[in-house]
Amino acid sequence: MTRRDELVGVRPYPVWHGDGLPPARSAPLAGEVTCDLLVVGAGLTGLWAAIEALRADPDRDVVVIDASHVGFGASGRNGGFVSASLSHGLGHGHATWPTEMSTLLRLGDENVREIDAFVTQEGIAAGLRWCGQSMVATRPHEVAGLRELHELHQHYGRESVFLTRDEMQSDVRSPTYLAGIHASSGGLVDPLALTLGLRDAAVRRGARIHENSPVTSISRDPTGVVIRTSTGRLHADKVVLATNAFRPLLRRIRSYVLPVWDHVLATDPLDAEQLASIGWDQNQGMRDSGNQFHYYRRTDDDRILWGGYDAIYYFGGKTDEGRVLRDQSHRLLADHFRATFPQLGGLRFSHRWAGAIDTTSRFTPLFGTGLGGRVAYAVGFTGLGVASSRFGARVALDLLAGEVTERTELSMVRRKPVPFPPEPLTWPTVQLTRAALAREDRNGRRGRLLRLMDRFGVGFDS
Repeated sequence: MTRRDELVGVRPYPVWHGDGLPPARSAPLAGEVTCDLLVVGAGLTGLWAAIEALRADPDRDVVVIDASHVGFGASGRNGGFVSASLSHGLGHGHATWPTEMSTLLRLGDENVREIDAFVTQEGIAAGLRWCGQSMVATRPHEVAGLRELHELHQHYGRESVFLTRDEMQSDVRSPTYLAGIHASSGGLVDPLALTLGLRDAAVRRGARIHENSPVTSISRDPTGVVIRTSTGRLHADKVVLATNAFRPLLRRIRSYVLPVWDHVLATDPLDAEQLASIGWDQNQGMRDSGNQFHYYRRTDDDRILWGGYDAIYYFGGKTDEGRVLRDQSHRLLADHFRATFPQLGGLRFSHRWAGAIDTTSRFTPLFGTGLGGRVAYAVGFTGLGVASSRFGARVALDLLAGEVTERTELSMVRRKPVPFPPEPLTWPTVQLTRAALAREDRNGRRGRLLRLMDRFGVGFDS
């Protein structure tokens, strides 16, 4: 099998999609519609917003609309890593909000416990399991960084085990591993199954969902908000915007969120001999510790999902579906997979895809309101939204209600991240930053540009 042959016949959609994205189950918005609460975006954030709004007030009239299908965007394309972190990792949170870190950790733990309880209560068959996550060093200078992260876990009372090279190799066998840490928090899930399960839970509670209903305009009138689509008009008292990486409907959001394309491969199922050759008996989520990092996991049918590393921003923030297949990125991922697990040299890839991640310069979501407080938004989860999307939805509902809560008092909610520059400056800025991050991965030195960005609490990540 040549390098060119690696992608021949590989299915061009996520492994979660079976034979393709499930078809729409609801009709587009049509005619004149009214509701108490409109949610724009039928991904994880939007569906959690609908569920939480109806939990608080079962009589509330809630409508959810989506430009495409439920789970069409990142909610149905991600790797299914469930993280308790609300701060894009312990290290970033400690550096950015040290005085609030204990609160952020507690709120994150509460959030995943409540997700687990809800999934169990609703009988959502999404393969949710709490197996922890391992992070590995593949370059000598990364070993010290892992030790520091392990010590930070201990400082905050988080369970973590530092693994030497031999210990890491006995856990998961790869010639690239030099050390590792295993953190007990976090888990794995089938993200599309979770999203579809939330859809069903929202509908059971009374939410009305309209797919294939792209919004063409949003405006305020004396009694609420008017949303127009190509086939209908909706009047809502309040609106939650959960549009992820897609073009924001409010101009004030546009400079804060960049759509970054993340690429993924999935292999054919491993047989017993192949599984034995890599170990991985704990079946935990994995990632390496570079700036440009890979994340990977086994699926329920023993495929390996292998993604990350080559995060691509297109000039102008393009999010059209023509970006899903990028041979250069997928071949690079394939090469890295072969280097990590050379014992699986004959294993073929079955799926490849990409999804747009909504990243902010601070790596954590952007929250706020608009149109006289009748619209609230939660966007910019930067790759960790599988669990924190529920937290973000609850923040948006608090803001809509005008309630002061422990969530809304957090600095990450009250203060916005540094905005990205407008085009034509965005694209070269991203490329310079990516190059600086790659240099640090190679030589272990932070570099002048990255140190300057650290001073202002900004960066670029997926």
